[in-house]
Amino acid sequence: MHLTLNVWRQKNKSTEGDFVTYEVSDISPDMSFLEMLDVLNERLVHEGKEPVAFDHDCREGICGSCSMYINGRPHGPLKGVATCQLHMRSFKSGDTIVIEPWRAVAFPVIKDLVTDRAALDRIIASGGFVSVNTGNAQDANSIPVPKENADDAFMAASCIGCGACIAACKNASAMLFVSAKISQLALLPQGQAERKIRAEKMIAQMDAEGFGACTNMGACSAECPKEISLDTIARTNREYLGAKMTSSVV
Repeated sequence: MHLTLNVWRQKNKSTEGDFVTYEVSDISPDMSFLEMLDVLNERLVHEGKEPVAFDHDCREGICGSCSMYINGRPHGPLKGVATCQLHMRSFKSGDTIVIEPWRAVAFPVIKDLVTDRAALDRIIASGGFVSVNTGNAQDANSIPVPKENADDAFMAASCIGCGACIAACKNASAMLFVSAKISQLALLPQGQAERKIRAEKMIAQMDAEGFGACTNMGACSAECPKEISLDTIARTNREYLGAKMTSSVV
């Protein structure tokens, strides 16, 4: 395959960026999108040029670090697929591919396609956890959990924190991400002790980080690589309303 790549290049967050055009050839349809970028970078290094910076780790659709906009969509043209699992057979030889970083005030560009997503970590640190003693894992059936709750909690827990929901949202809202974390723990017995303060603190931190408000357009769920449902947002709204009615948070 022969492809034309329009790649966003930006030295750091304090400088302006711009698109740079590259031509790549001999790309196998069986390559992943990141492997195609590896080929480009090997050529740039060989030519003595600066390679394109992009985040990656597991390359198995688990870690969520492969965050980039591809032809105007987070993670590219396929549904339920992270960038690292996107293969070049999803494109045609001769195509022009536009590659950008996430666009959100709370995700400043570090370099090229790499954005600072530490805001998501701070939201988790504000309340997305349970304060329990650690130790050996309990037997699977020692704490009864209704099947429906277990399935919904598992679905919410599949969130990989990539930020695609925020990149897809016209308001750059982090509500789907926050709701997935709140829903996961609200549905399980282990999360009940801090249930109320969790919703208050995480949503307060989300607002403090500069994310926009949710207007329930559904773009977040449509572009989520784990296809997390909008039901989690509805559940979080109920959690937050119930928490505010008996709030002890100043």
